[in-house]
Amino acid sequence: MCLPSVFVKKEERHTPFWGLNSRLPLGLAAVMGFQHALAMVSGVVTPLLIMGGEGPTSLNLDISDQQYLVSAALIASGILSVIQIARFKIYKTPYFLGTGLLAVVGPNFASIAAVSAVVGNMYATGYCETQILEDGTTQYLPCRHAWGAILGTSMVCSLFEIGMSFLPARAIKKLFPPMVSGVTIFLIGCSVISTALKDWAGGSGGCSSMPESGLYSMCPDINAPRPLPWGSAEFIGLGFSVFATIVLVENFGSPFMKSAQIVIGLIVGMIIAGATGYVDGSAISSAPVGTFTWVKTFPITVYGPAVIPFLIVYLDNILESIGDITASCDVSGVEVDGPMFSSRLQGGLLADGVNSLIAACMTISPLVTFAQNNGIIASTRCANRVAGYFCCFYIVLFGIFGKVSAVFLAIPKTILGGMNAFLFASVTVSGIRILAYLQWTRRDRFIATTSLALGLGVTLCPGWFSHVFTYSGDNESLLGFLSAVETIVNTGYCIGSLMAIFLNLVVPYEWGPETVQETDEQKRKELDEIREGFVKSNTLDEAQVKQEA
Repeated sequence: MCLPSVFVKKEERHTPFWGLNSRLPLGLAAVMGFQHALAMVSGVVTPLLIMGGEGPTSLNLDISDQQYLVSAALIASGILSVIQIARFKIYKTPYFLGTGLLAVVGPNFASIAAVSAVVGNMYATGYCETQILEDGTTQYLPCRHAWGAILGTSMVCSLFEIGMSFLPARAIKKLFPPMVSGVTIFLIGCSVISTALKDWAGGSGGCSSMPESGLYSMCPDINAPRPLPWGSAEFIGLGFSVFATIVLVENFGSPFMKSAQIVIGLIVGMIIAGATGYVDGSAISSAPVGTFTWVKTFPITVYGPAVIPFLIVYLDNILESIGDITASCDVSGVEVDGPMFSSRLQGGLLADGVNSLIAACMTISPLVTFAQNNGIIASTRCANRVAGYFCCFYIVLFGIFGKVSAVFLAIPKTILGGMNAFLFASVTVSGIRILAYLQWTRRDRFIATTSLALGLGVTLCPGWFSHVFTYSGDNESLLGFLSAVETIVNTGYCIGSLMAIFLNLVVPYEWGPETVQETDEQKRKELDEIREGFVKSNTLDEAQVKQEA
């Protein structure tokens, strides 16, 4: 499990499979749970690090708030994963809460794209404050109340997923088929990759605009341990050390190393950054020894322009959960079809919705069932729920010890950028993979083309819709409505997924039912017939000439 594959002789082994309810020894369960915790921890903390960080589309929170959010994310993920693993029957109903599988939940990466769009709008409209520095650079001030507005909006929108969970899985798949889910997930991945590349080059905050002087003339700012201009070779090299480590571990690592490749990449990057003086240890020294949720609170409100983006986040939750729960059932050796499977899907979707509602109350963004631990289940042949409970225990422990969560805040932006470039690209590839399974009828091509034309266009040309509305009166309701429309249209994954949903509902299936393979085959037959016609015609002409001669 731990030796790199290059040193291990490949031979068949008959490792015992530990099912959901097998009697797994506690010592082995503790080890297995720790493996799952290592695989999950980077995915749990990454969204909060990005959303609370610096830049025109982040909250720019101070270090203490960021430390708290990372700890709270770990604690909420560990506690609420128990609901997904345990599976409770709702009293006097045929419905369940939870899957009953070794399934861990964590903050959804789709929230990054939604928060980026919403917070960008907040700074643009004055909801969040900015100030102009002496050198002319815009400084984005901490916006704690924006996080409270996002949490309140998330609470309201979580009711959408809770309600959808009571629909039959077949109805959900009909409303949101692979065409819609593939386009949505693909655009979400595309919308956040640019942030990762900016961080890789030094930071996505004020320094990315490369001012000639002032606080952000160097990255991440002039007070950093070793500040350098944005895009410096040293930053690119540090980020590449993480990226290259992930690639090497995937190719030559043991099954356990492959499951924890992101953590290993971070460790290697941190060792190099620490040895070369790029790590600022003040975040660790100032962090509390212990913490818990609600140590810090945020004023809860509902922000109108954020409703549609977060409804799409919860749509992404549903689509991701269906795929992840199906994969978890497969690797756990349980049914992937039939009544029991449908019941697990219903319980999993309901648990994700309820967990997201509770998570917002625990000051954390929406949660979704993760797929990372499926690789560990497949490699260790352990799907036992006791190992899952140990995993939850370790994740909560990481969150309670404030010094542990503060380590993630000490990671230089360039190292996070190298890691996130891989993670966000994997989200994009997930969307491509879903689209690859389509039959690609003319109808499919039309829907995908129309949706991606808007979704990718807005992603590549941000702000193209920003000057359409020119109203600047005192009607706050109208201003809020126009701001909401502008946020939706200027957010690539929002406008793209809405277009895909709309066209999927209105374009008839009878329109262009031929698949790409059928169309190509028809063209080939037509060419063969034309070619055969020429041959027959030439043969008849030659015979007629001979008869006349």
